[in-house]
Amino acid sequence: MCRTSIYEARNNLSNFVKIAERGEPVELTRYDKPVAVIISYEEYEKMEKPSFLEKLAELKKEYADVLNDEGIPLRPKVYQDPNRVIFEE
Repeated sequence: MCRTSIYEARNNLSNFVKIAERGEPVELTRYDKPVAVIISYEEYEKMEKPSFLEKLAELKKEYADVLNDEGIPLRPKVYQDPNRVIFEE
């Protein structure tokens, strides 16, 4: 794995993209701490991506306390009777 600073990558981005295209990931650092990685598009496509339903399930778990409406008093919905006829005078 190639390792470089963000400053160096900014000045030589096309070279680092070529390295990534050949299959070698490029690790970007800030103050010698890794913060990002440049990878080829092929490697990106190989990565497992969660489906929409998996993402939805994660959000439901994360916001379960907000989605749980127990204890919130709600007025009952009143639906008009479709058989009721109102005459105007």
